Formats: sequence, C-alpha cells, structure tokens
Amino acid sequence: MKFAQDIILKPVISEKSMDMSGSKKYTFKVAKDATKPEIAKAVEELFGVKVAKVNTITMKRKPKRVRYTPGYTAAWKKAIVTLTADSKTIEFFDGMN
Repeated sequence: MKFAQDIILKPVISEKSMDMSGSKKYTFKVAKDATKPEIAKAVEELFGVKVAKVNTITMKRKPKRVRYTPGYTAAWKKAIVTLTADSKTIEFFDGMN
C-alpha cells in the first residue's frame, strides 16, 4: 500500500506553476510509478481538496557537465493537478504569491 507522502514528493515552484495556481492548477513532482488516480487520491488526502483532473508528464534526463566530466540529470515525473471550481485552494501555494 502506498502512502500519500510516497506519491507526492514535492511541489514544483516556478514562474509558470505560480501563474497556473491562480486558475486552480498546481504542479507537483511525483513518484515515477504513480498513476493518475493515485495522484488524485493523494492530493485530496494531503490537502483536503477536490481534484477535477490530473495531467502527467515524464521529464526526460538532460545532459550536463561538471568541469570535464559529462553526465545527466535525473529523469522525473511531473503532475499538473486541476481542482474543481467549488474546491478550496491549496494554502501552501497561496503563501508563495
């Protein structure tokens, strides 16, 4: 059994994600094997909101270099969660604006 804290790893804080929070769309870094229903249930459980839909994106690894050593960043999964119109907002993101 997966816990909500194992599915939702951390929020994604960027200009684009902060702009989307005004229209009740929130961005999270999630576990790679998490499904859309699991993500929706975890967000509802952690923040006490109603989820309308979940969009997921697998972020590919990118080549990076530290001095002379080439390498790659880690691949990760991003979820954009849209809340229902009658749902309350997530207070964590309200404090960031």
